[in-house]
Amino acid sequence: MTSFGTVESIWTDRLGSLRNVVRQRVIAAQLSEHLGAVSTALDVGCGQGTQAVLLAAGGLQVTGVDPSSDLLQRLDEAADAAGVEVRTLAGTLDDLDALLPDEQFDLVCAHGLLMYLPGPEAALPALAKQIRPGGLLSFTMRNGDALALRPGLRGQWAKALAAFDDMTYVNELGADAEAHRLEDVLGWCERAGLSVEAWYGVRVFTDGREAAEAPDPDTLQECLAAEVEAGRRDPYRRVGSQIHIIARA
Repeated sequence: MTSFGTVESIWTDRLGSLRNVVRQRVIAAQLSEHLGAVSTALDVGCGQGTQAVLLAAGGLQVTGVDPSSDLLQRLDEAADAAGVEVRTLAGTLDDLDALLPDEQFDLVCAHGLLMYLPGPEAALPALAKQIRPGGLLSFTMRNGDALALRPGLRGQWAKALAAFDDMTYVNELGADAEAHRLEDVLGWCERAGLSVEAWYGVRVFTDGREAAEAPDPDTLQECLAAEVEAGRRDPYRRVGSQIHIIARA
């Protein structure tokens, strides 16, 4: 089984790609609609810290947790460049109790994490423990109801046929991952005592583009506006590559 850690260098090479820029910017735009009185945030699996730095730039006190020392260094450098401070801790979801004893946050984020976990439903109660009463959880999952769409748009018919029923896949980084259906994940939230406030689609129109394709600076803002609008509207949001869920503890 190939984990994310083994393909990390490919990930960092593609941070400026169209698909990654769209994903990060759309998630940030969706999350911004729910921040309200949020003042503290925990980003689990924060990676290079795109969301953590944006939240810190918005005035939040942010803690980022990730097992990769290289990605945490990138986060520190990005925070310095932005003139903000983000506390970084090396660890995984399983280390939260030891890393953050008795700490809770107004907002807990887990973007791009669940698809790599062997038991993703169990992650929600673990994340919810870190949320103060009334606080928010923001997380994403690979959309199992749209898993066949990317290969289908590319004419990869065998992959498209397999993706209708098999939720496991190898992503374009080369790592093993798993998609999940929205209705199942909404059930996970209910069992974890989380009330879903909103859900969005992420990367509706650009998911079929090549993984390393760079953004066109002349059209990027229009692209982002279209993606944000599609991510909040039916039926478009249902075919986003990822689903972004905002839930309250």
